[in-house]
Amino acid sequence: MSTTKEEALQLISRLPEEVTWEDIMYRLYVKRKIEEGLKAAEEGRTVSHDKVKELFARE
Repeated sequence: MSTTKEEALQLISRLPEEVTWEDIMYRLYVKRKIEEGLKAAEEGRTVSHDKVKELFARE
């Protein structure tokens, strides 16, 4: 298994040479959030689409 540093370096190495700091930070942030979401789904910490619609319904 890769370390966090190795994964970050791999992600950065695939970006174009003219990448900005903001691009790098955004890509790292998105990768982290996706990993958190996948872990939550694996652990069953999800909410159904219907439940979300119910929670956000405006009456």
